[in-house]
Amino acid sequence: MSELAADGGTPVWTKGWPAWPVADDREVAAVTRVVREGDWWKYSLGQAVQDFDGEPPSDWGEVARFQREFALLHDCRYGVACTSGTTALQIGLRALGVGPGDEVIVPPYTFIATASAPALLGATPVFVDIEPETCNLDPRRIEEAVTPRTKAVVPVHLGGQPADMDAINQVAKKRGLAVLEDAAQAHGAGYKGRKAGSLGDAAIFSFQVSKNISGGEGGIITTNDRSVAEMCDSLVWVGRRIGDAWYSHHYLAGNARMTEFQGAILNAQLTRLEEHMARRTANARLLDELLGQVEGIEPLLPHPNTTAHSYHLYLFRYHAEAFGGCPKERFIELMQAEGIPLMAGYHLPLYRQSALAPLVPDPDAVAARCPVSERACRELIWIFQSVLLAEPEAMTAIAEAIQKVQRALL
Repeated sequence: MSELAADGGTPVWTKGWPAWPVADDREVAAVTRVVREGDWWKYSLGQAVQDFDGEPPSDWGEVARFQREFALLHDCRYGVACTSGTTALQIGLRALGVGPGDEVIVPPYTFIATASAPALLGATPVFVDIEPETCNLDPRRIEEAVTPRTKAVVPVHLGGQPADMDAINQVAKKRGLAVLEDAAQAHGAGYKGRKAGSLGDAAIFSFQVSKNISGGEGGIITTNDRSVAEMCDSLVWVGRRIGDAWYSHHYLAGNARMTEFQGAILNAQLTRLEEHMARRTANARLLDELLGQVEGIEPLLPHPNTTAHSYHLYLFRYHAEAFGGCPKERFIELMQAEGIPLMAGYHLPLYRQSALAPLVPDPDAVAARCPVSERACRELIWIFQSVLLAEPEAMTAIAEAIQKVQRALL
């Protein structure tokens, strides 16, 4: 076992990893039901904002049922489904009043949609650095970035660990800012006993194929504010209004509706959320213990405020000096050869992305204000959520492979 697999040795792990997405007869039955009923578009304008207690009406379709079930699971009264998490960000921001000329505070270490969504609305993303402990938006840095044009804050629950929402909301309330949670990676996550998705004015989730609940694609906006939900519902439905003539359109908006097929799959996926979260959490805690004993490996541990971590990503810092100066990218290659599927993650902070260059004329000046984000791009390594669905022995193999590579490099 001493010779690295990259040099012809035997890999530490050869048993493979859980396939993703997980699907079985539940998804097959759900989609078949949609096909056989022949009514492939059963939910309608206004269902997302109906107030009632108990089970949805029996004639509701798959999407309508999913909207309500997912929202309630995340401590929200309303859920408005749409085509993607990226679309949900744009619709959520519009519903909160963001438009041309406004500024929106976002973290730099996240998927580009967090910043491109406001940009596509004619607003400017303003980058504020992240906390070193969680790599979530640092509440202490928000106020210094606020100007008279600032309209909203978009904290990201990176990897499934909620941002410090009480502190963020306190600053937002003081400065009159809307708060839209980017919970794209935080299905089922909890903060101080409250669910992600209910911690700001509104929130978005993604159901893209890699997410912990997947419809292949899709997104949802959750909120407890009926007026926000009604606006989101209208923007999903080509600017229509509840109770108005079908061909009356009050806002410029596209068709962002989710299909019944996606809704059917997501209803089936939702039945596994609790089971999968428990398995990921147990394996993540085991990795915390195992990797915490390896010099040069620093797991991002759950914050005390985090009462439920969805572990879309398991994140750890890699310190090259403890591995003979081996670059992170080469370390990942050596680990992959050992059968361990690591990923480098976001290699650039968003203010260095070419697509956003017109909005960031001096990225080096922004970088000077965001040293933690710069460090995260250099040091953080990801383990995807599907890996955490493996057996505990696989977590032990991850630690053994890291130690094997380390011994070979020193």
